[in-house]
Amino acid sequence: MSRCSWCLGDELYMKYHDQEWGVPVFDDRKHFEFLVLEAAQAGLSWLTILKKRENYREAYADFAPEVVAGFSEREIDVLLKNQGIIRNERKIRASIHNARCFLEVQAEFGSFSDYLWRFVDHRPVVNNWQSEKEIPAQTALSVAIAQDLKKRGFQFVGPIIIYAHLQATGLVNDHISACFRHRQIRDLNLSQIQR
Repeated sequence: MSRCSWCLGDELYMKYHDQEWGVPVFDDRKHFEFLVLEAAQAGLSWLTILKKRENYREAYADFAPEVVAGFSEREIDVLLKNQGIIRNERKIRASIHNARCFLEVQAEFGSFSDYLWRFVDHRPVVNNWQSEKEIPAQTALSVAIAQDLKKRGFQFVGPIIIYAHLQATGLVNDHISACFRHRQIRDLNLSQIQR
């Protein structure tokens, strides 16, 4: 069974690749989770973040944006002392700030998912890369979304972080063509996932 090579060599990474990466996400809490984790990942490896994911779930109220948006200086202090997460004050403060921006987007568009999926006309972009060397770090799409999010006040949402978000949450299918997940994800019935 052929896989994207980036996940090989670690069981947690392969499980993430095989079960999650690239599957279209329509759940706002999951979108918020990835925004928090991808911002935390800046400058680090994704595997480092995956290993801390459960700690983040506990520290961030299971990624409920309405709870995180209400975090005070007391909660920030607790997060800064939490050895199970990335204790970077800028990233922590940005995650709380982004939760507030996230709620504003929900109020305007009905859901963050609807806001984001409108950028791809509610259909995943399916790429057909032969090699992982072909996969870009950012695209015109991720630049446009990053610019819009920044206008809405979001932080740590550059075009590279946003492209990682689009890949992770299935707005873009960047499994290489030979990977067994490329076809599986391409052929998913989106109406069943959205329920």
